[in-house]
Amino acid sequence: MSEEQHKLADAPPAVQIAVDLIQLLEENKIDNQTAVEALQIVLNDFQKKAQTK
Repeated sequence: MSEEQHKLADAPPAVQIAVDLIQLLEENKIDNQTAVEALQIVLNDFQKKAQTK
């Protein structure tokens, strides 16, 4: 395991997920504006779900 991978493995779960999402969007060549819009939709959805709990 490289030092970078080791650091990521020790990172908080939110950071690990963020890195995974960035990689997914970049590997699929999603343009920046579309990615921002999609992430805003996801954020709004999760914030609404958090309020109902």
